[in-house]
Amino acid sequence: MPLIRIGIRIIVLVLILFWSDGFAQGIENSDEQTKVAMTGADRLMSGIGLSDLVGKKVALVGNHSSLVRRGKGGSKYVHLLDTLRSRGVNVVSVFSPEHGFRGLADAGAKVAHGVDSATGIPVYSLYGANKKPSKDQLKGVDVVVFDLQDVGCRFYTYISTLELVLVAAAEVSIPVILLDRPNLNMLSLGGPVLDTALRSFVGMQPVPILYGMSIGEYAKMITGERWYVGAEKVKLKVIDFDGLFNEQGKSWQKFEYPVAPSPNLQNSHAIRLYPSLCLFEGTAISVGRGTKMPFEVIGAPFKELGDFTFVPRPGKGDSKPMYSGQTCYGMDLSEKDGVPKKIINIGFDWSYLIKMYNSYPDKSHFFTPFFDKLAGNHELRKQIEAGMSIEAINNSWNADWEKFLKIRSKYIGKRK
Repeated sequence: MPLIRIGIRIIVLVLILFWSDGFAQGIENSDEQTKVAMTGADRLMSGIGLSDLVGKKVALVGNHSSLVRRGKGGSKYVHLLDTLRSRGVNVVSVFSPEHGFRGLADAGAKVAHGVDSATGIPVYSLYGANKKPSKDQLKGVDVVVFDLQDVGCRFYTYISTLELVLVAAAEVSIPVILLDRPNLNMLSLGGPVLDTALRSFVGMQPVPILYGMSIGEYAKMITGERWYVGAEKVKLKVIDFDGLFNEQGKSWQKFEYPVAPSPNLQNSHAIRLYPSLCLFEGTAISVGRGTKMPFEVIGAPFKELGDFTFVPRPGKGDSKPMYSGQTCYGMDLSEKDGVPKKIINIGFDWSYLIKMYNSYPDKSHFFTPFFDKLAGNHELRKQIEAGMSIEAINNSWNADWEKFLKIRSKYIGKRK
């Protein structure tokens, strides 16, 4: 196994310094704050559920975002692996999702297994030779702790990793403790509900693109609805986040992303745009990978697409970006001094996709086969090609939405 040459403490410090700017934003506009919202990881290390790990051999599913707030006023962050070990918890292995344990690998790039040089703990990749933990990799493990920072979108693969971890744990009767974290899209709903005939790693269950849930709520739903093999056997415990919502279920407390959840979602604005722009990954349009503004700019090498220009080049998070070295024309949706250059609709916005399709000179080559997997159905592409309005497209999914919302309501507590 190749060694991971940088210890966890150094990795986390570098990532926080490099990526923290732009993430100190609440889910909603907040009143004066009286306390800091606590993630499931924060609550675990404050003692909630920690007794479940005493004397056990623990496997951690995590990456660079698995951080615990520490210091006066919660101003510093320490990696969960370091914190668990400092409390005497016997962590025997680590599993990492897409982008790897350090969160630096390209989207879709296979990641090899490794060993953490600081602790000697094996790090098994769940985005390489296998996406589901094998029985050999779980041999001797007593409990799995899952802690990943999600972004609340169906095609963001951390929830697919979650499902396969739950399946694997059920097969060998190992309990899973999930440390819940809020996400910046968890108050938003939008997009088509997945047709399960199109299941893939970018969409495994019948939920919309924006399903309006935290990863812990999502885990409870797919388990409670028996949506995966072995769900009736899984021993799932979710340690909820706390201090984010008031008694009416409204967001009032501040929540921060201390680091980017993945290389190309570098700030909160990009995360809010991601649900609308990720569908372009199944088209001939670049989403700005290979620039300083991924998922904040869109375009292609055709002047018909807009006045704004950018040139993708190989770099962090994408070693082979689309249209590398070519001038792309399109739209700049980024922020300057905290103000969007264009009006951004929070949630799901079809207008960018329809505008780019209508302006693209060769419509027969606009969509790629990957688009239907991201959309979760075959209809959306056909609806756009037929020139249907946004209202008509949305109305076509009313029956699916009604069914999903009834299911969702059982798992979101007081939140609306």
